[in-house]
Amino acid sequence: MEVRPAPPRAAPGRAGAPFQEARPGHRSRGGGPPGGLAVLVDSHCHLQDRQFEADRGEVLARAREAGVRAFVVVGWDLESSRRAIDLADEHHDVYAVIGVHPHYASRLDGRALRSLRRMADSAKVVGIGETGLDFYRNLSPPEDQRRAFRAQLELAAELRLPVVVHSRQADEETFHVLEAYERAVLPDWPKDRPLGQMHCFAGDLSLALSYVQIGFLVSVPATCTYPKSERICTVARGIPLRWLTVETDAPYLPPQSHRGRRNEPSYLPLTVEAIASLRGEEPSRVARGTALAAAWLFGLGDIGGEEGA
Repeated sequence: MEVRPAPPRAAPGRAGAPFQEARPGHRSRGGGPPGGLAVLVDSHCHLQDRQFEADRGEVLARAREAGVRAFVVVGWDLESSRRAIDLADEHHDVYAVIGVHPHYASRLDGRALRSLRRMADSAKVVGIGETGLDFYRNLSPPEDQRRAFRAQLELAAELRLPVVVHSRQADEETFHVLEAYERAVLPDWPKDRPLGQMHCFAGDLSLALSYVQIGFLVSVPATCTYPKSERICTVARGIPLRWLTVETDAPYLPPQSHRGRRNEPSYLPLTVEAIASLRGEEPSRVARGTALAAAWLFGLGDIGGEEGA
């Protein structure tokens, strides 16, 4: 895999990384992000989705009232990526991740990739994705998915941006691709930044810890509130907090108490409370830890809030 890292670029609203160096396993020097603020970060949502067209302002207001201090809005194709940037430009606490989902991988030709590259010039773009492999539906042929995944990994490496990864029924292949990616980019990668995030993780704890070892954070959605969800509950219980993020994936995957409804970021505390119960920790500690992890990953800087809340 050819990668051409660009010179380091400052993350939105600050110059330099907010946390000390923290690499997993034998590379660890700082042990992850140090202290910070007890706030919530929705590390993966789709607020640009048309389902929010009528009441997006109210959705954001409810989430802020619930303690959400930052929203990472993720694209799935070029149009949704542009809308994510537009939304981020309108709101100080919204950030954009741009990319092409494996369902739409067949659309990622050279022209589309150049469009993504231009979009990434926005100061509010904090990652590339969601990209990856989805062999459950195969809405794009597997070879097109592999090609699009490689192309977006190369773009992330060039821009030194974290990559947000979708993997469904492709655990082994996705891991091997990202393991090779880590080897390729590590010599030139900023030592204080993870490589990316495993969005809406559905693998087992062993795989999750393997991702931590190659510099990827693991993101837990509200599926941890569902009955018969022991696998993701085991992951939520066993991952070091500094490598754990939480997400809503709104408007999808609402918590158990809201099944059948549109999901939204104001429900994020329910996921945090479920994880805290699984870990035997205070919800405020899990909120603080996962917010710091998301800020570390995406370079969000000071996300506000009150110390120890």
